[in-house]
Amino acid sequence: MAGRRAATRRGRPRISFEDMAARRAERLVNLVICLLSTRQFLTAERVRDAVPGYEPADGDPRTDEAFKRMFERDKAELRDLGIPLETGRNSIFDAEDGYRITRRKYELPPIPFDPAEAAAVGLAARLWQSATLGAPARNALIKLRAGGTDVAAGDAPGAQPHVDASDPALPPLLDAARHARVTTFDYLKAGKRDPERRTIQPWGVLSWRRRWYVVGHDLDRGEARSFRLSRVVGGVEVSGPPGAFQRPDVDLLGYVASRAPDSTRVARVAVYGPGLGELRRIAESETDGVLTIHYADLRWLARIVASAGRSARVLDPPELVDAVVARLTPTARAAHHLAAGGVRR
Repeated sequence: MAGRRAATRRGRPRISFEDMAARRAERLVNLVICLLSTRQFLTAERVRDAVPGYEPADGDPRTDEAFKRMFERDKAELRDLGIPLETGRNSIFDAEDGYRITRRKYELPPIPFDPAEAAAVGLAARLWQSATLGAPARNALIKLRAGGTDVAAGDAPGAQPHVDASDPALPPLLDAARHARVTTFDYLKAGKRDPERRTIQPWGVLSWRRRWYVVGHDLDRGEARSFRLSRVVGGVEVSGPPGAFQRPDVDLLGYVASRAPDSTRVARVAVYGPGLGELRRIAESETDGVLTIHYADLRWLARIVASAGRSARVLDPPELVDAVVARLTPTARAAHHLAAGGVRR
């Protein structure tokens, strides 16, 4: 009871068991990344400062004691998992022990992959930069480098080539497919003006020809369907318990690839300066700074052009001009509001 009153006085919200477990798992992953990415022994205080998930020092002895207990539990769990956590000192002048994970003892021996498996692993590695743990892990490495710790330069998450994972529907649909949960979303078909409501049992999510798709059983239509994620309008609702359905043994890539191709349209986009890799990759040709791009998904192309900012301008068709303007208008209004001193404190 006293503990409950203390928590209330501090104004801390209650945390569910699921949230605590998720935070602990995230903290342990960040701790492993941190200790793998340095050749030096890191003291407990250096780890506390670098790894997200540990409460920073505030001068309160109770906070320090709580950190010590948490760090001891985390070290014990890493060792229970078989992770070779080493203890030592960098020099005879160090006053306390530090910790690190030696990469050669931690890493698995070489594993042979066939071409398809290698492609899947490579895609997963490149998607790491969009994962929930990516930003905290990078932040930890940045803090270590700023403090003078020797960190392997090429080991930071997100160092792999970019894979476009910006579709907002991607994370919830990936999670729903992994846990076999039902999803509902609004879907705008090519050539339609209004989206339709769809409820599916997602079997899997995959990338094909630089587009993301979800394949599953459409409950309203009673058959298998695939949906391009860039055409999902608004949020994705996930319902029902995990394991609500069984995934059939289906070749998802073959299913998506066998779909009748969408009717394509042609856009002309003027570009200025170097770079703009994504726009230039999808272009059929470039003449005097004007890209010719065949597209079927207006919203998808509008997003790519808008992300280029002033470095790209749509010449035609008018519908693409309107779609890009619609994307950029809220940003322009916000910038104008800030410039006019419209931010209220």
